[in-house]
Amino acid sequence: MKNIIKLIVEENPDKKRIDLYILEKCVELSRTRIKNLIIDKKLKINGKINNIPSKKISKGDNILLEIPEPKKTSLKPFKFNLDIIYQDTDLIVINKPAGISMHPGPGNYDNTIVNALMGYEKIKLSNIGDELRPGIVHRIDKDTSGLVVIAKNNLSHNNISKQFINHSIDRVYNALVWGKLRPQSGVIETLITRSSKNRQLMEVSFTKGKKAVTHYKTLKVFEGKNIPTLSLVECKLKTGRTHQIRVHMNYKGNQIVGDKKYKKKYKKLKSVNAEIEQKIIKLERQFLHAKIIGFNHPRFDKKLFFESNLPDDLRNIINVLEKSH
Repeated sequence: MKNIIKLIVEENPDKKRIDLYILEKCVELSRTRIKNLIIDKKLKINGKINNIPSKKISKGDNILLEIPEPKKTSLKPFKFNLDIIYQDTDLIVINKPAGISMHPGPGNYDNTIVNALMGYEKIKLSNIGDELRPGIVHRIDKDTSGLVVIAKNNLSHNNISKQFINHSIDRVYNALVWGKLRPQSGVIETLITRSSKNRQLMEVSFTKGKKAVTHYKTLKVFEGKNIPTLSLVECKLKTGRTHQIRVHMNYKGNQIVGDKKYKKKYKKLKSVNAEIEQKIIKLERQFLHAKIIGFNHPRFDKKLFFESNLPDDLRNIINVLEKSH
């Protein structure tokens, strides 16, 4: 069943473009998604199809935007055992392992969490977002593990999206970083924007970008004769920008262990316990885990709170460090 968004322009003193007006009213849709829907003739203004995203609107205009069902043919089911922590008629909470992307994209359209959900016959997802991202309210990186919430219907998608926008979602991560953070606890508040040198990376900026706030505290410092100085850190997100924790740790000069994108060139560790060195070298992803997620249930307004332990590959590193500490 397709979803129809209905809007009536009550006031429009700035004579806004239609795409920007919809973006302002429908926070769960991206500007690119809105633009593509308009170009695909899914928009009617006062009963007439409009395919020009820049068209100016007037007070009293009646707007209908059709959100099509996800194209089943474009989403091939992927046989993958999901670690479902919680599920009801409105949402699913999944403990995502490292190594799998959240949704299809360039280079991988088949082996993702969304494709895995397509393989579960009883699971239906919201269709208010991108056709290749049904149910996806937020994301964690491919090589980050931990908890994510997925919307089964548009009511949930809208409600949980607004909680993310209002920064009322609890999100806590564990990370292992090089060196000691100074101070050991605090708040990192910067702007984050796309890197001018590499469009796949993000960076801290002092002049442009989106505000990013990370509260952090050092849980334990590992240092000694035969181990490199490392810190186990808890990061609580106030905002949720792309690669936020990775960028903020890099900005502090304490890169996340195993991060292949935000790192200094690896140097051979001297006089280090061989077991620790091997575990660090062989870690195939960044040591970053989404440990806690908490939010209000979209239908019952009841607080839900979920916690996930470190997966074995990360826990084993901590065990060896504690043994050698």
